[in-house]
Amino acid sequence: MFSGDYDKALAALVLANSARELDVEVTMFFAFWGLFLVRDPEKAPSDDKTAYEKMFGMMTPKGPEELHLSRMNMAGLGKQMLLDMMEDDKTPSLTDFLNGARKKGVKFYGCKLSVDVMGFSEEELIPEVEIITAKEYLRDALDSDMQLFI
Repeated sequence: MFSGDYDKALAALVLANSARELDVEVTMFFAFWGLFLVRDPEKAPSDDKTAYEKMFGMMTPKGPEELHLSRMNMAGLGKQMLLDMMEDDKTPSLTDFLNGARKKGVKFYGCKLSVDVMGFSEEELIPEVEIITAKEYLRDALDSDMQLFI
């Protein structure tokens, strides 16, 4: 998951939840903007950040519900329209899909390089996220039957 867009994260989590319901083992690797999806909005950033890291942290989404749409966001109006349509259709929220994936045993991995560059600490992410290198994740991906890049 490279994207930090609400609609793309929703698609990824719909697929992850659906695959788990089919008893498929699912791992998700979050890099750069995708880390915003697994950023815990309840956790405060650590105090040992650089000035750039602190500013970046203040300007970026703090969890799944703060993500923007990839298209037609229109300063948040497009996202609100999508949320209203989802509510009308009784569709779960992005947070609901994330929590469902957590309960179903989806394995979450955060890219070590991305975490370091973006100034995150492991404590700022949901507890299920394990920080690993891209090389470690690729070993897992090479043994899988399917890979999707969102």
